[in-house]
Amino acid sequence: MRPFLIALIVTVIAPMVNGAMAHPHMWVTIETTVIYDRGTFTGLRQKWTFDEFYTAFAIEGLDKNHDGVYDREELAELAKVNIEGLKEFHYFTYPLLAGKEIKLKDAQDYWLEHKDGVLSLLFTVLFDQPILTDAEDFAFVVEDPTYYIAFVPAKVDAVKLGEGAPSSCKARVGRRSDDAEAEQLAKAFAQLAIRVAAQSVVSVDCKGH
Repeated sequence: MRPFLIALIVTVIAPMVNGAMAHPHMWVTIETTVIYDRGTFTGLRQKWTFDEFYTAFAIEGLDKNHDGVYDREELAELAKVNIEGLKEFHYFTYPLLAGKEIKLKDAQDYWLEHKDGVLSLLFTVLFDQPILTDAEDFAFVVEDPTYYIAFVPAKVDAVKLGEGAPSSCKARVGRRSDDAEAEQLAKAFAQLAIRVAAQSVVSVDCKGH
């Protein structure tokens, strides 16, 4: 059993064992591109960069040719296990449209890269149905409900819109301008048993709201 799958199991077990909400044991910096295609948003392309401690644990023994470089082929098995384990947890990705959950297809185009001493998982999740750009109240969050894993938006380019998206479309990370809207979003996520921090929610708007 590979390290990340072990971490996922602990994510579920820890709160039940401790009788309280877990505090973060792993930190993941996230970058997301909202995929645009012919008037619709079709999914999310994500990059998760793990903290250096998890990285060291995860890559142990994977440098098979002992050249000091962890290439994509050497990391392929771990990438596969990551994605298979994440499926059960909805990839910790929760999109909403008008307060209703958007289903995700299985992750695709995934791989791991090791760069500058840290490990990053790159993958794409497509929505079950495309979302029209003029649809209202499209939002998503990447969050671990148990708080075992802390997902932190990247300081630069945390969220981008895919190539071709209309210039009127904007992605905003954090609290919406209207507190009532923010509260409504929080309630919608709560119905999915997802407690979210306001600074983590991403709203996508093409109407200038």
